[in-house]
Amino acid sequence: MTSLYEQALAKITSGVSPEVAAAGLVAAMTLDEKVHCLDGGVPFWIGVGDITTGGYHSRPFRGARVERLGIPGFHFSDGPRGVVVGEATAFPVSMARGATFDPELEARVGDAIGKELRAVGADLYGGICVNLLRHPAWGRAQETYGEDPHHVGEMGASLTRGAQRHVMATLKHFALNSMENARFGVDVSIDERALHEVYLPHFKRIVDEGVACVMTAYNSVNGQWCGENTALISDILRDEWGFVGFVISDWIFGLRDGVKSLQAGLDVEMPYRMIRNAPITSALAEGLITEELVTGAVTRTLTTMLKFGVGQLPVSDRSVVLCEEHLALSQEVAEKSMVLLKNELVDGSALLPLNCAAGSTIGVFGSLAGVRNIGDGGSSDVMAPNVVTPLQGITEHFADCNVVHNSEETLAAQIAQAKQSDVAIIVVGYTKEEEGEFIGDSADTAPMLGSIPKQDDPELAREYEKYMHENHHYAPDELRIKSRNGTFSIGGDRESLRLMDADVQLIRSIAQVQPRTIVVIVAGSAVVMSEWIHEVPVALMGWYSGSNGGRALANVLSGAVNPSGRLPFVIPHDESHLPFFDRNAKAITYDYWHGQWKLDRDGNKAMFPFGFGCSYTTFSYSDVSVAIEKVVKVRCVVRNTGAHNGATVVQVYAGRNESAIERPLRRLVAFKRVDVAAGETVQVECEIPFKRFATRDVQSHSWFVEGGTWNCEVAQFSGDSQSLSALFQVPERIEL
Repeated sequence: MTSLYEQALAKITSGVSPEVAAAGLVAAMTLDEKVHCLDGGVPFWIGVGDITTGGYHSRPFRGARVERLGIPGFHFSDGPRGVVVGEATAFPVSMARGATFDPELEARVGDAIGKELRAVGADLYGGICVNLLRHPAWGRAQETYGEDPHHVGEMGASLTRGAQRHVMATLKHFALNSMENARFGVDVSIDERALHEVYLPHFKRIVDEGVACVMTAYNSVNGQWCGENTALISDILRDEWGFVGFVISDWIFGLRDGVKSLQAGLDVEMPYRMIRNAPITSALAEGLITEELVTGAVTRTLTTMLKFGVGQLPVSDRSVVLCEEHLALSQEVAEKSMVLLKNELVDGSALLPLNCAAGSTIGVFGSLAGVRNIGDGGSSDVMAPNVVTPLQGITEHFADCNVVHNSEETLAAQIAQAKQSDVAIIVVGYTKEEEGEFIGDSADTAPMLGSIPKQDDPELAREYEKYMHENHHYAPDELRIKSRNGTFSIGGDRESLRLMDADVQLIRSIAQVQPRTIVVIVAGSAVVMSEWIHEVPVALMGWYSGSNGGRALANVLSGAVNPSGRLPFVIPHDESHLPFFDRNAKAITYDYWHGQWKLDRDGNKAMFPFGFGCSYTTFSYSDVSVAIEKVVKVRCVVRNTGAHNGATVVQVYAGRNESAIERPLRRLVAFKRVDVAAGETVQVECEIPFKRFATRDVQSHSWFVEGGTWNCEVAQFSGDSQSLSALFQVPERIEL
């Protein structure tokens, strides 16, 4: 006998809309069953015990399950760089993938992660993290794609598109969540233009892509906690943007007032029965809220589940996890993400690509060269076995050379080794202890402790214990070495944007004795390098580069792969050129200006601009033209003028020189990565909707394109002195 939920799925197959099918299901539910769907359904105390002893990496977390009607619920698993349940393929972090400027590649990553999610029973993916990089000290910067709204939106939409071939995806954290240590207490103030033109366009882009679910943020915005923020959830997300999926809270302390969160439009508190259940139950009994309010939330959740076929989604064979195809994809992404920042001449020729004769000595230095270091130790951590370190990758690739490394040696001994080597490769930067999701103690959560149930519902506890027993995916303990509870790292915002003093001393000391010195930086966002960058000929952003990152690095250094990554953020000469950042702030104002836009406005030249990256070949752009049709079409010709095959990223920036409206000097409106063989020429066309030129009208709360002359710069990076300009005319103001 089929369940009511199975019957609802069958109705959709025969042409009934998911909305109608869900309404029929909800009509068959009791009020208690509806209220049960308003949180993750996991009892708090047994849930906390589970998550702090490895449960986060052992099974998906479920919600909205009603056994009587056969409603299976959804099953949530993080995270941006791969599946966090059991062993899985670790892809380079999102920031590294942002550096590829390759949406098609990112869709392939989403597809692979979606397949691995289905092997562990997950059907809701928590990995579409697109909070804008306002400041590189943000500990969780590695989980997003960069500082530019258009770029972040395109990359996030691609990840969504790929993942949703197999599962539902969750867009997070809505909104303005770009501080870690203060995330449970900070109130972010922002005006309407900055909110809609800077910090929300990428969210809107991914909503338009059809994302299933949105997760709210911990912080408050303009005085309202995001989990109960009517302006964000109801007014903007649902009413203005037309989002029809369901909204969940961030985990454990994601809301303060259960009733207010329901009224604001939040559908499910995750992952536990914690803040929300008791006050909503009481408010219903007292007539303070209606059953219709509950019905609306549950209907949205079930409609989305039915729309995506939850309950009948194909289950991937376990062999898809860590398969050769996915490991190869992870390596391809790492290779395309690495950004060559400088490659100066040594003895008359560029140091890279390395041309080491058999028997040469390659000195590898730095404490990060030989260790597993794939990123954050919080919710996005992936239990990937057999991570290829930089040292292993270099040793394998240069098998006919003598590769030496001993990070335990004294500085004097390492200097001596560098002097005796033919080339020195220094791998330095950060780990999950210096930057990552903050999972330390916070006084800001103390007021919520009184809202937690004193004890678990016995029936729920028995049910969850059964689920834990039946759904356990193994990951070796050695992959879980963390600094807190044996499960997570404390992480947090960076204390400095510079390398640690010992790393700087190592770089400068080796550079003094070895002119052939290469510095590889492992980090999730910008590193200020002014105290050492001019002393070395080569610097490379290596990122947290996933399962096969060491092999990718060796391929780039050797020239087997031509570097093509581009910076998804600006690297300034000095921290003072960036916005104010206080990782313990209780209140902060976000304005229009951050990153490259702020440097341009203030007249500060970047050390390395947004979109910048070197190659082993050279490119020229020519024949730029602009055509106005239903969209703006920008065309150009790209020629590879060097001796190596390579890839470049055509970047189109728009601006207006004469306008009463304050806006960035140049704003990215399109980009396209193109592969061009040595000596060959390709035609490139970018289609740009007028909405990318739009300004928010704060009087009517609508959008318009300002009339007048606009300039498009076609460039290899922001502010490129070799950029080509093309003007186009907007005869009069266009209302959108």
